Amino acid sequence: MGYQIITISRQFGSGGRTIGREVAAKLGIPCYDHEIIDRLEEESGFARDYIADKGEYASHGSIFANGIASGKNNLHSASNQDYLWVLQKKILTDIAKKGPCVIVGRCADYILDKDFDCLRVFIHASMEKRAHRIVEVYGARKDSPKKRLKKKDRQRKAYYKYYTETQWGVAKNYHIALDSGELGIDKCVDIIAAVYNHE
Repeated sequence: MGYQIITISRQFGSGGRTIGREVAAKLGIPCYDHEIIDRLEEESGFARDYIADKGEYASHGSIFANGIASGKNNLHSASNQDYLWVLQKKILTDIAKKGPCVIVGRCADYILDKDFDCLRVFIHASMEKRAHRIVEVYGARKDSPKKRLKKKDRQRKAYYKYYTETQWGVAKNYHIALDSGELGIDKCVDIIAAVYNHE
C-alpha cells in the first residue's frame, strides 16, 4: 500500500514550504500550509499573527512552564498554546481524512503518523544558504539572517520536543531527509514525488 499523506518538516529558510507546494502541484493533490492557520483563526478566535507564531514555535521557554501543570491535551486548564495544539490536531486529522495531500509543518508528521500512511520528509540546508534565501524571500531585518535562523530553529525544536516528546530534525524520525541547498528545490520535489508514487 502506498503513502496517503506527505508531511514536510523543515528548517526555517530551507524552502520547505515551496517544496511542499510544488510537490502537491506535481502530484495533483492539495497542499495545506497557510490554510491551516486560516482554520485555526476561524475556530479559535485568536489573531492570525498570534496563531502563526504560537503554532510551531516555543516562545522564550515559557511553553515548558505553561504545560507542566496544565497538561498538553486538556482544554479545561490549558494555556492558549496548549489549546491551539489540541485544535491543530483536530484540524490536521480532519484534513487527512479528506484524502491524499501535502501538509507543511505543524507537527503533522507526528500527529498523523499513527492513523495515516504518511511519507515523512525533512528539508534542511546549510546556515549560509538559508541565510541567503531568507534575505531574498523576506528581505533584510534588524537582526542578522544567521541570528534569525538560530532563533527560529531553537524555538521550533523546543516546540516540537515539548508537544511530541520526539527530536525534531533527527534523520531516523523521517523517511527522507533532503539538503535543499545542495540538491536544489526542483530535485527535492522530484525525489519526494518519486518516492510517493513508488509502490
